[in-house]
Amino acid sequence: MTVKTLTVTEEAYNILKAAKGPQDSFSDTIVRIGNRKPISEFFGALKGEQGERFEKAIMDARKRRNSAHRKRIASIVNAFQE
Repeated sequence: MTVKTLTVTEEAYNILKAAKGPQDSFSDTIVRIGNRKPISEFFGALKGEQGERFEKAIMDARKRRNSAHRKRIASIVNAFQE
């Protein structure tokens, strides 16, 4: 196996270190990140009824999250107005 020495900024090193698993080497992490498929390869993966159900589930989850967020904000505003 050939080994190469790389020079990276401290910022790049910290990002790579954060992405590294406890048992991973830096090489393992670079290979894993480098082999990620672009999201465009997944376009059209969910079609028809399955895609529609998935989209509805996402929209419902967003509505619940937004509703909960509005309630938290209202609670905070009320606490400051008291």
